[in-house]
Amino acid sequence: MKSCLLLIDVQESFRHRPYFRAEALPAYLEKQNALIAACQQAGVPIVRILHSDGPAVPGNPFAMESGHVRPMEGLAAVEPAATFVKRRHSALVGTGLDVWLTQNNIGRLIVSGIRTEQCCETTTRHASDLGWQVDFVTEATHSFDMQHEDGSPLTVAMLQARTAAVLKDRFARICTVAQVADRLVTEAQ
Repeated sequence: MKSCLLLIDVQESFRHRPYFRAEALPAYLEKQNALIAACQQAGVPIVRILHSDGPAVPGNPFAMESGHVRPMEGLAAVEPAATFVKRRHSALVGTGLDVWLTQNNIGRLIVSGIRTEQCCETTTRHASDLGWQVDFVTEATHSFDMQHEDGSPLTVAMLQARTAAVLKDRFARICTVAQVADRLVTEAQ
């Protein structure tokens, strides 16, 4: 089965949000870049998804006019097979990604990017419902701390654990970067 790596919203816009914390970024980028390297080595096409919405003004970091809707610094160099700009949480809504995947006989999506519980999780659920098999690489996703309704902390680790639990065996196979790399090597033999 032909696979495709989705790089979802790994873009500079996040650095300009008040919730952004730089300290966790290097660990995430290390895993993300390792996944990219494994896919490049296996000849797996890489699709870049960028997110743009809100007012079309330079002060909105998710507006094209801001100049921040571009790959995040520190992300490995990628020559994407295709690039799509989305305006919704799912990368499959209104982008044409579904058509591209079908035309390229892609049966399995490898999901990575930012934010774990938002666009990555939503795209995973949507793709699964449309019939694609999905490998969700939790460690190659990133997010930001939030709060529960009662004000108690909801850390990135908690968000990632929750997302993995609700997706596992229902919408996706939960994988590490090493597991994806091993599978790609096995499939190439």
